[in-house]
Amino acid sequence: MDSDPKQTQGGRSYGYTGGYAGYSAAGYGGEDDGSGAHRTIKDYVLILRERIWYIVVAFLVVFSSAILYTLSQTKLYDSVASVQIFRRDPTIMQVQAVMDNEIRSAEDLNTQVKILESASIIQKVSERLTGDDLRRFMAPYELENASEPPLPFKILAENRKIIPLRLSLLIQINYRHPDRLVAARVANLFVDEFITYNARVRIDESMKAVEDLKSRADDQRKKVDELSVKLQAYREKNNLVSLDQRKDIVTEKLKALNLYLTQSSARLKDAEIRWKQVQERIAAAGDLAELPFISGQSSIGPLLQQLAAQKIATAQLKDRYRDKHPRMIEAANALSQTERELKRATDSAAASIESEYQTALRNERGAGAALKQAEADSLDLDRFQVEYANLERDFKINEQILENILARARETSMTSTIETQNARVVDRAVPALKPSSPKIALNLALGFVGGIGLGLAFAFFVAMIDDRVKSSFDIESVIGLQLVGVIPQMKKMEHAEKAQVVVNHADRQVSEAFLTLHSALRLKDESKHAKCMLVTSTIPGEGKSFLTTNLALTFAVHGERVVIVDGDLRKPTIHKGLKLENTKGVIDVCTGNMPLDEAIRHSEHANLDVLTSGGRAKNPTHILNSKNFELMLSELRKRYDRVFIDTPPLAAVSDALIILPLVDGSIFTIFFNKVRRKAAQFAAGRLLNANVPNYGAVLNGLDLAVSGYYYAQYYDKSYKDYYIVKSAHDKE
Repeated sequence: MDSDPKQTQGGRSYGYTGGYAGYSAAGYGGEDDGSGAHRTIKDYVLILRERIWYIVVAFLVVFSSAILYTLSQTKLYDSVASVQIFRRDPTIMQVQAVMDNEIRSAEDLNTQVKILESASIIQKVSERLTGDDLRRFMAPYELENASEPPLPFKILAENRKIIPLRLSLLIQINYRHPDRLVAARVANLFVDEFITYNARVRIDESMKAVEDLKSRADDQRKKVDELSVKLQAYREKNNLVSLDQRKDIVTEKLKALNLYLTQSSARLKDAEIRWKQVQERIAAAGDLAELPFISGQSSIGPLLQQLAAQKIATAQLKDRYRDKHPRMIEAANALSQTERELKRATDSAAASIESEYQTALRNERGAGAALKQAEADSLDLDRFQVEYANLERDFKINEQILENILARARETSMTSTIETQNARVVDRAVPALKPSSPKIALNLALGFVGGIGLGLAFAFFVAMIDDRVKSSFDIESVIGLQLVGVIPQMKKMEHAEKAQVVVNHADRQVSEAFLTLHSALRLKDESKHAKCMLVTSTIPGEGKSFLTTNLALTFAVHGERVVIVDGDLRKPTIHKGLKLENTKGVIDVCTGNMPLDEAIRHSEHANLDVLTSGGRAKNPTHILNSKNFELMLSELRKRYDRVFIDTPPLAAVSDALIILPLVDGSIFTIFFNKVRRKAAQFAAGRLLNANVPNYGAVLNGLDLAVSGYYYAQYYDKSYKDYYIVKSAHDKE
C-alpha cells in the first residue's frame, strides 16, 4: 500500500516538494529546530554545480550556432522613405469630391497603411522593375536558388515593411535588400506608386461617377418627358385647360345657387303657411274671406264691402217689407248674387294660394338639385385639381432632380481632370552606409543569453526528471526518515574486505563513517537501549548486508557482545562477507533440527557471533512466522547486548515486515543515486506504519566527487588529514 507523502517521525513533519535541499538536521542523531526542510538558493546552486557540463555543452552549442548563423548570413541593407498623409484633400474648387479621403480617425490612417501593404501596390512596383533594375534586384536570389528563384512579387512582399509613426500622419516605407542601391530604389518606388495609385483611383472613380451620372440623367430625362406628356393628357381629358378660371366660375355659381335656394326656401315657407291656413278654414267650413291674405286681394275686398252694404240694405228693407215683397225679393237676389261672386272669388284666391305653394315647392327643390349638382361639380373639380397637382408636383420634382444630376455631372467631369494628391513625399530613400543585418552584437548577445538560459533550463529539466535519492532533503522531506549516517563510496575491493572494513581499515573514511553512525545511534535513548535491530532497504544492492556486518563489528569493537542474524532466507549473503559456511543456521533452529548453541558461529573477531541462514528456505515466510523464530530471538536477546538482523528488501518481499514486530527498531539503508524517491518513500512508509521505532536512514555509497554538493559539512577536503592511517611509529 502507498504511504502518505507526509510522514511524522520523532516529532518531525516532512512534506514532498521534490528536488534538492541541504541537510537540515543538527547532525547525525541530532534534533532539528522542528521546521521541515525546504529549498534554498544554495540548493539551486548545487543543482547547477552538479550538472555544470550540461550547461557548458548547451551554452557552447547555442553560442556556436549563433556565431555560425551570424557569419553565414548575407549582408542586408535597409533603406527608408517617408510619406505624409494629408488629413483632407487640397481644396481647389468648392465642390463635393466623389471619394472622401479625409483622415478622421486611426481607422482611416490604418486604411492608408493597408493600401501601402496591399498586393496591388506590390504588383505595380514589380511591374515598374524592368531592365537593369530587375536584373540587379533578382541577382542575389538567383545565386541562392539557382534552380528555381522566387518571383519578384514574393520577394517584394517579404522584404518591405510599412511603419506608421506614432502620433503623426507620417508613414515610413522600409525595404531590405543585399544591394543598398536597389533597396533605396525599391523604397522610393513604393512611395511613388502609393501616391500614383491614390491619384489613379480618384480619377477612375470620378470618371465612373460621371458615366453613372450621365446614365442617370438620361433615365431621369425620360421620366420627366413621360410626366410632361401624362400631365398634358390629363389636362385635356378633364377639360382643365384653364383650371383656375373654371374654379372661379364654379365658385360664383355655387354662391348664386346657394342664395337662390335660400330665397326659394323662404318663399316656400310663406306659401306653405298660407296654404295650411286655407286648408284649415276649408276643413272647419270657415269663411276664407276672414283670412287677411285673402281679404286683402283686390277682387275680394270690394265684394266684401258690397256684401256688407247689401246686408245692411236688406236688413233695412226687412223692417219695412215682408219677404215676398218685390223689393225684398230683389234685395235677396242681389245678396245671393254677391255671395256667389264672393264664393267664387275666395275659391279662386284659395286655388291661387295653392298654386303659389306648389310653385314655391318646385322652385325650392329645383334650387336644391341645382346646388347639389354645382357642389358635385366643385368636388369633381377639386379632385381633378388634387390629381393634377400631384402630377404637376412629380413633374417639377423630377425636373429638379434632372437639373441637379446634370449640374453634379458637370462638376464631377470638371474635377476629374484636376490632379490632386492626398499624400506627399517627406524623405526619399537613400542608400544605407552600413548593413542592418546580420546584427552581430545582438546575435552574439542572444546566443550568449540563450545558451546560458537553455543550459540552465536543461539542467533543471534533468534535475526535475531525476527522481533518485541523493540528498538529505530527499531522505528527510520526501521519504520521511531522519538521516543518521552517511557512508562514502568505497574503492573496489573483495566482498569479504568490504564486509569487515571497520576492522581491517581498508578504507579509513568508511571506518570513520561507521564510528559516526555508532555514536549517532548511542545518542538517542531508543537506539541506545535497543537490543534487537532490523536492517533493511528498498531494493537489492543497496548495501544492507554490508551495513549490518560493519555496524555489528563497530559495536563489538566497543566491547558489546553482538550477534548477526541472517534473516534473508531467500538470498543470504552474511556468511560470504564473514567467510563462513552456510550449512546450518536459522532454518535449522526454527525447524527444530538443531539447537541454537550448535547453530551459532563464533567469528574471528572478539565479541561477535553469527547466526547464518542455513541455506535458502523454500517457504521463508512460514519460518519467520513460526513460534520457534520468535523464541530464538528471545533467547538471543538474553545472551547478547546487540542483535542485528539482516532482512530482504521491502519492495521485493514482506519478510522484513514479518520480523519487524519482534525487534526494538529498524535501520533503513539507501544507496546514493540508485533508488527512486517513490519506491523508497513507499518502503519507508511500510516501516513507519508498523508502529515500531525507526532509528533513521543510512545513506550508503556516497560519491565523494559530488559529496560537496550535498554533504560538504561531512566530507570536505580539509578533513582528509584526519583519515590517514597511522604508521607504527606514530604516537597517540
